[in-house]
Amino acid sequence: MKKHHLILVCSLLFTLLFYKEAVGVNLAIFGLLLTIMICYFFQEQFTSRLHLGLVITSILSCFAFAWYGDFASFLALSMSVLFLQFKTHEVKLKMLQIFPIVVINGLASLGRILMFSQWLPIREIKNDFTKKAIAYVVIPAIFITLFFVVYAFGSEHFSALFIEYTLDLDVLEVSLIALLGFYISFSFWNYWVPEICYDKNSMLDNDFSNQTRMEHQQTFPFLDLDFERKSGEITLVLLNCMILIFIVTYNYEQFFEEQVSVSLSAATHERVNAVIFSIIMAIGVMLFFFKSGFNFDKKASNLKLLSKIWITLNGVLIICTTIKNIEYVTAFGLTYKRLGVFAFLLLAIIGLLITFWKIYKQKTNAYLFNQMIWYFYGTILLCSFVNWGNIVTNYNISVNKGVEPMFLSGLNFNDESRRDYFLLKQLDGQEIELTREKEISNRQSENFLSEALYYEFITRN
Repeated sequence: MKKHHLILVCSLLFTLLFYKEAVGVNLAIFGLLLTIMICYFFQEQFTSRLHLGLVITSILSCFAFAWYGDFASFLALSMSVLFLQFKTHEVKLKMLQIFPIVVINGLASLGRILMFSQWLPIREIKNDFTKKAIAYVVIPAIFITLFFVVYAFGSEHFSALFIEYTLDLDVLEVSLIALLGFYISFSFWNYWVPEICYDKNSMLDNDFSNQTRMEHQQTFPFLDLDFERKSGEITLVLLNCMILIFIVTYNYEQFFEEQVSVSLSAATHERVNAVIFSIIMAIGVMLFFFKSGFNFDKKASNLKLLSKIWITLNGVLIICTTIKNIEYVTAFGLTYKRLGVFAFLLLAIIGLLITFWKIYKQKTNAYLFNQMIWYFYGTILLCSFVNWGNIVTNYNISVNKGVEPMFLSGLNFNDESRRDYFLLKQLDGQEIELTREKEISNRQSENFLSEALYYEFITRN
């Protein structure tokens, strides 16, 4: 099937799925259809296990969105289908390029749609019957329909001359939905990759070129390599000393200094924020010193050793923060934010390990980002597949921590557990609970295509 066929078919499917419907199961179905089309029409381009993995994650993400219908599952669905499309057609391009390409195409498609010669085939029609059908029927019908719609809006009597019944069709809405579907389908199937993306793709390689291995260019034109190397060693010695002092004071404040519970939460958040910035800057320091020449400099052994110590000490800092966050959860229960801290700390550990491996295996800076994008994607998938709101609710109830009615009522997808607990303890989540129950009632009254299936399995209250 040609691209213009795929665009038109997907536009029609989008219109049928979304006309007079809210976003729900219909988006999951649309995502599944896109995945199936990629698998069927471009199966010969599936050359690695990565394609199979992306097909599986795309299907699972569609089911996750059909069930929850929240932002996390929407993000997982969008990324999965876009990643699958990108890796199917642009095998050589690095995955990092998908983000600017999506933005560029979102803007460029507004104009490229009008460049018909680029996506519509130009064929000479030799059959006289076909020519007569187009000339005598199709073209006049198009113009008659367009002008009839315009005149019908301007005069009820004119409309009554041609139809004696009311057509239950919102012309404006169906037109807008069709246009949106066409725009999305066009951008998805007929996307454009600027030449600069191919030209600069080598800059995102995981390994250095042979020329870079041979050349040791200084970062600053006014500093020789010997001075720059010595500067890096001095900097890392000082940073290692500083982080050692910070680890000692950080752990003393967290584990030995007494604090009232009122200020404990604010203090913990401040320290976690400090660790977050510390890890980001720590990785940035490594990327600065080992962006090119020093990876292969035989005289940079001390610099590499100091860098590995620096990475290890940052790992120790992450472990200390993790222990404190566990202690914090034990004392006050789980929240979305505390789960988010665990997720960040896990990604931070992975980032440090990849940075360590980058230095050990003499990889480029792009190697770190090429690897981390997949771990970030995996985190998004995990967030979309798991019912974290229910986990938080059940854990807090089991340890009797963080069970304030208004807090539990503000969590998502925990309704059965929350209701059972409130009924048992005779609790009231007040206005938040009423809002939540009203939302459940509204979602259960929606049409199938607009639903999130989760709500269909909740008992009506």
